[in-house]
Amino acid sequence: MPQSTSVAKAIAAVRNAPGTRVKVAVSDIDGILRGKYLHKDKFYSAVEGGFGFCDVVFGWDMMDVTYDNTSLTGWHKGFPDALAKIDPGTLRHVPWDDGVPFFLGEFVQQKNGKEVPLDICPRQVLKRVLKRAEKLGVMPLCGMEFEWFNFIETPQSWADKKGVGPTTLTPGMFGYSLLRANANRDFFAALMNDMAAFGVPIEGLHTETGPGVYEAAIVFSEALEAADRAILFKTGAKEIGARFGIMPSFMAKWNAHLPGCSGHIHQSLTDGKKNVFHDPKGRHGMSKLFESYLAGQVGALMEMAPMYWPTINSYKRLVDGFWAPVKPTWGVDNRTASFRVLAASPKSTRLETRCPGADMNPYLAAAACIAAGLNGVERGMKLTAKPIHGTNQGAENVPRAPRTLIETTRIFRESKVARDWFGDDFVDHFAATREWEWRQWQDAVTDWEMKRYFEII
Repeated sequence: MPQSTSVAKAIAAVRNAPGTRVKVAVSDIDGILRGKYLHKDKFYSAVEGGFGFCDVVFGWDMMDVTYDNTSLTGWHKGFPDALAKIDPGTLRHVPWDDGVPFFLGEFVQQKNGKEVPLDICPRQVLKRVLKRAEKLGVMPLCGMEFEWFNFIETPQSWADKKGVGPTTLTPGMFGYSLLRANANRDFFAALMNDMAAFGVPIEGLHTETGPGVYEAAIVFSEALEAADRAILFKTGAKEIGARFGIMPSFMAKWNAHLPGCSGHIHQSLTDGKKNVFHDPKGRHGMSKLFESYLAGQVGALMEMAPMYWPTINSYKRLVDGFWAPVKPTWGVDNRTASFRVLAASPKSTRLETRCPGADMNPYLAAAACIAAGLNGVERGMKLTAKPIHGTNQGAENVPRAPRTLIETTRIFRESKVARDWFGDDFVDHFAATREWEWRQWQDAVTDWEMKRYFEII
């Protein structure tokens, strides 16, 4: 349903829905949906004034372990309820959950007697960027794609295996395979049909190269709606897969010998009448505004990196020769570049930012793309970097991306661009959560270490 859905229409839709439940969810820092069921009677008041939701969702990691290095939330504040506001425009019905009404929400806070967005809420981070885009007279449009592996596992079977040796859905390297898609056609069909019924339309779905790996392209839309669809797709795919005994994984790199999983973000800007990226007389069909937008992204890639590569595992994907771009490069229809320019028709001219992994938080990755690009527009940046050709031809002297989360987090924390567009509270909090993630890795003893050192050293 469009983002313009009113509170009154949302209430009417819930009244007319069967049953007594309403499902609501919010994004945590890692892009994991945290939610609950509300009784319809509770929903009627919540959709008007919001409802209490423990702010621990921003004070713990994906394993529910509380951070010890954050200031805006934590044990020192007692983890009180924050005010979550339901966005009536996100109304959907979950076809695999008895058609229960579903809404996404976001967090707000009180400042100087006024209700304002909570700076560390990922959906609010993206909305802040989009509000600034509006002041520039443009509206970002996005389309997101995900690659992910599928396994014949359940949470219990995976726990029993102690995190080692998952069984892939299909064998072999077989991209764009009709045979492999047909072998699991019920799951394939459910992804296409149930997602569409859930308001997450998929325009393309195929097998990728690798055992049990799929790729889905979600239909292009306004940026906030695109991020909503993306986060719902990741959760929805897991819930649909469970019906078939299949466990989808959006981990960036689960096997050192196989390609990783990306989360590409296609973008264009409209002024309400036309795609302002398109200029048939421009270089490669690009408008000057498009060039500045691209220059902004190329220039700020390393400053935004933790928002594209947010986990320890993200950096295992950044390997030469495995499809993931490893340098801040651009090219015309070149899939080895971080930024792929698609200069086509007036409507379809766009930028594909190819560096994010499938493990991204869609709100934060979209915010990073758009903020970096619009920073280039605001500053009138010139596209001085030359396009690469082939596999990084022309990028021999371009430094590659760091290979660890802690390196990119340090760059992010000092970024003037990030602080300008996202605010100090978000930058400090997000950087602290990534530093925490790094510390957990530093303390871990891995199976690689056991196999390498246990007997021989």
